[in-house]
Amino acid sequence: MKLNCDLGESYGSWQMGLDADVMPHIDMANIACGFHAGDADVMARTLALAKQHGVTIGAHPSYPDLQGFGRRSMVLSHSEIVNCMRYQIAALDGMALSAGVTLSYIKPHGALYNDMMAKPVVFAAVLDAVAGFYKPLKLMILATARQQEFAAMAKVQGVELLFEAFADRRYTDEGTLTPRSQAGAVLHGDDMLAQVRQLVKHGSVTTASGKQLALQADTLCVHGDNQTAIAQVQQIRALLA
Repeated sequence: MKLNCDLGESYGSWQMGLDADVMPHIDMANIACGFHAGDADVMARTLALAKQHGVTIGAHPSYPDLQGFGRRSMVLSHSEIVNCMRYQIAALDGMALSAGVTLSYIKPHGALYNDMMAKPVVFAAVLDAVAGFYKPLKLMILATARQQEFAAMAKVQGVELLFEAFADRRYTDEGTLTPRSQAGAVLHGDDMLAQVRQLVKHGSVTTASGKQLALQADTLCVHGDNQTAIAQVQQIRALLA
């Protein structure tokens, strides 16, 4: 199972995450495209780090919400979502080409990611944005109990999906992530490693109510926000090995 991480989320003098520390331990880097975080210099540095460590590159587009870090839902038309995404994807794609690396996939960020999973009209717009790009790109979405339904929609558009699970988030019985506002939503230490082990060995997670939920994932989302998170990524990498 591949490890992916959201990176390149600094902006100007504002620093976010420990990209240089986490990059050697992951397989896929979801790089911010400027609309929720990231700027041209940050993109260039992050792409250089990914190239140095042989990490696959993905674009991490969001709603145009720099002040809210892309975590606030927005009501945009179909064409606005399509063009907003393509604008960001094209920016990172051009930066990647200039750095001698290749953009391979898309992972929407924050509220756009959540809305995509909850609202068919948003998912349809995201699919259009990816399908209509000048070259084939994979789309990363949340692995849920409904993933065959999402796969069928993507197949019509000729888009290949990557399904991701989360190492440190508790799941609901419906296969969605427990909101961070609820107690126990974020897993730590042994609980997090136990969930990773269960995903890898059994293709399932234990939900907040104790239910065993089948979950087939291609990649696992990890974080590099601080030294504790880096240590957890190293533990997960060792477990997978």
